[in-house]
Amino acid sequence: MTLLQDAAPAKAASDKKSENITRLKSSLQQLLAFASLLALVIFFSVASHSFYQPANLSNILLSTVVTGLLALGTTFVIITGGIDLSIGTGMTLCSVMTAVFMTNMGMPMFVGVLCGILFGAMIGAINGLLIALLKIPPFIATLAMMMVAAGLALVISGTKPVYTTDVEGFQKIFALGKSIPGLVIPNAVFILFAAAIIAGVVLSKTVLGRYTYSIGSNEEATALSGVNVTKWKIWIYTVAGCFTGLAGVIATARLNSAQPAGGMGLELQAIAAVIIGGTSLQGGKGTIIGTVIGALIMAVLTNGLSIMSIPQEWQNVAVGVVILLAVYLDILRRKESAK
Repeated sequence: MTLLQDAAPAKAASDKKSENITRLKSSLQQLLAFASLLALVIFFSVASHSFYQPANLSNILLSTVVTGLLALGTTFVIITGGIDLSIGTGMTLCSVMTAVFMTNMGMPMFVGVLCGILFGAMIGAINGLLIALLKIPPFIATLAMMMVAAGLALVISGTKPVYTTDVEGFQKIFALGKSIPGLVIPNAVFILFAAAIIAGVVLSKTVLGRYTYSIGSNEEATALSGVNVTKWKIWIYTVAGCFTGLAGVIATARLNSAQPAGGMGLELQAIAAVIIGGTSLQGGKGTIIGTVIGALIMAVLTNGLSIMSIPQEWQNVAVGVVILLAVYLDILRRKESAK
């Protein structure tokens, strides 16, 4: 009995030490990502004087918004050990539906925006049902949804852009307007940061967040502990879908139209942002702040290459190399954690 009593505090101390080491590693990964962001900013600032101009910095932040919102939702999914390839075309479908709700159906602006976000939640819920209930692998289920969403966006829009220029205040409120006098930061950027704060609170302070990490760390053990993994997986994909819907709303507001042929390829940029930010493809690890830093790195890289007049095809090569490096770094992190 005495041995058991002595062992309990020792085990608790060991668990606490292990938790502290994990937090330290996570902080170091975020610091490394932030250092990489600073290095890119310094490099492009030296390479081109037009890079650090206020207008261009504002453009970088604005170009981060859609990818960043998609990455926020993808963070939840990847922490569970899953993947979502449908977010790019799903965002496009939500964009089309948002425009349709406000124009063809005549809904008030805020109602149309809410319906666009809920439509994204529905896409996420369907993904969750396919993966958690029907046991279809995430890669296959979301690949199929990617094709379905791309097709529906074209069918619903009639393969033509759906314009929202008649919706008064839509672009100003949800994209290009500036709420704070004297700042060149568009409203869409503040929406991204607000969404990131909400995502961070949900991931770190709620039951859904705790189960997200638990499922990614050990799904079988989580199920054996009495957690309804199927239900929570569906909820996780639904929450991720909300961010996809919001990204669709912002994309529509930014262009004042829904472009039904876009979105393909954004899923790779969002996934790359998540991995660069320190989230493990194996699941169980990841932070929202890391994802935001990763999204900023992708935006700075793309903008900087454009400023330097690098051809689009070479920009694609650079993004591909960054994705490979991000995945390779994740492999190295996993090997280090396994020691």
